Amino acid sequence: MSVAKIIEVSASSKTSVEDAVRTGLKKVAGTVKGIQGAWVNETKVVTDGDGNITEWRVNLRITFLVQ
Repeated sequence: MSVAKIIEVSASSKTSVEDAVRTGLKKVAGTVKGIQGAWVNETKVVTDGDGNITEWRVNLRITFLVQ
């Protein structure tokens, strides 16, 4: 029997949603082993005064196995 834990993190990127997800997963993988997957809970954007997207932000729920 295995037990999994879920943590929630926020990550951002100036280029894309995919890059924000990759950035968040890589950062967490530096300290958490056994990552099984992630859900993108929420996607947000930061804009400038003209409505152009300047940053992508995601909230991730990351699942990993407890040792």
